[in-house]
Amino acid sequence: MKLLASARDFVWNRHLSDLTLRQVAMAVYEMSISVRTQYLEEQSEPDRSHYVFAYAVTIKNTGSVPAQLISRHWVITDAGGKIQEVRGLGVVGHQPLLQPGEQFEYTSGTSLATPQGSMHGEYFCVAEDGHRFEVPIPEFGLSLPRTLH
Repeated sequence: MKLLASARDFVWNRHLSDLTLRQVAMAVYEMSISVRTQYLEEQSEPDRSHYVFAYAVTIKNTGSVPAQLISRHWVITDAGGKIQEVRGLGVVGHQPLLQPGEQFEYTSGTSLATPQGSMHGEYFCVAEDGHRFEVPIPEFGLSLPRTLH
């Protein structure tokens, strides 16, 4: 069996022998984010430039240590370039502690003055070992579904 590792993954263990290497477990602080969006026609009022969207987010701990989502920061931009920033503790009233491999799903919403826009941001997390890290939320689009005439 062949193991691949970089030099930074090893330290000398002088208690056993100068020739013995001990692999150091490197903590990985990582979450994956996936988002699904939906236009909410029943809550929107296009004649008043009010378009409402729901977004369902799945946050998965893909790292090697338990970590808790503490807060969020969203940047919401409409098609006219108007930017709204939203900051707050947790997500929908929760600050989930996720074990490696665990995921948390929630649904929230936003409104725009235009029929298209986008969102991106970051989550701020703290690992069980006290390490603080940010998880980027990649940009995703908000738009009305295409209709056939």
